[in-house]
Amino acid sequence: MTVRYERRGPVATVTMNRPEYRNAQNSAMTYALDGAFGRAAADDRVKVVVLAGAGEHFSAGHDIGSPGRDAHLPFERRAGLWWDHSDKSGAESRFARESEVYLGMCRRWRELPKPLIAAVQGACVAGGLMLAWVCDLIVAAEDAFFADPVVRMGIPGVEFFAHPWVMPPRIAREFLYTGDRMSARRAYELGMVNAVVPRAELTERTAALAGRVARMPRMGLALAKRAVNQAEDLQGLHSGLDAAFALHHLAHAHNAETSADPLGGMDVRAMKES
Repeated sequence: MTVRYERRGPVATVTMNRPEYRNAQNSAMTYALDGAFGRAAADDRVKVVVLAGAGEHFSAGHDIGSPGRDAHLPFERRAGLWWDHSDKSGAESRFARESEVYLGMCRRWRELPKPLIAAVQGACVAGGLMLAWVCDLIVAAEDAFFADPVVRMGIPGVEFFAHPWVMPPRIAREFLYTGDRMSARRAYELGMVNAVVPRAELTERTAALAGRVARMPRMGLALAKRAVNQAEDLQGLHSGLDAAFALHHLAHAHNAETSADPLGGMDVRAMKES
């Protein structure tokens, strides 16, 4: 199972379960996450959802090299009306797939009408950021770190380009231009995470926060979440995501024409060494 689901009282915990690959997200995991969030949304007993990662790391990002990589396979469309990518080629295939499994899924989860809390330990890198950033609250372990190193691929950041909304724009530039890791402590100082806790207390402290939120009325929580989301969108988040997504795919197309592949010839090892 790429994703585990557990409910305790009013709190559902959704756990990414590929620890041997640092919870790298293949399509199977993405669709399993969507199924789990849908299950929590439909269950009237659930008032708050926690997103966690099994093992030492929250998520090292998109799967670009594990034996379970399945980017070429078809999946049932859920997050948009773009056609199946698996029998297409070039930019058409990549744009259709990423419109669904990355930008589309993130927008879908951001609209979950129940508070979503991320419990982050270890790596939260590239595609891992997308999962954390769609959450309403983030509790980070002291060993957590955040990074978006994909400018090394010639790509201007991950597909859910929320950088200038989750951190000040000048810090977002530094984050992207260097690809350096941001510690949990600095993320807290910038307001990107809500709390930093000892690693051994992450599960307990996140559960306590979830329980406290769950004492609020369900409708009140849903409307409060909608109000904040709408405010972010009025500040340009929705249109900013569309604009950055187009640039993202321009970069992929440029790489495909000028280098070994749409990732600029970079693989997991190259990303670690650069």
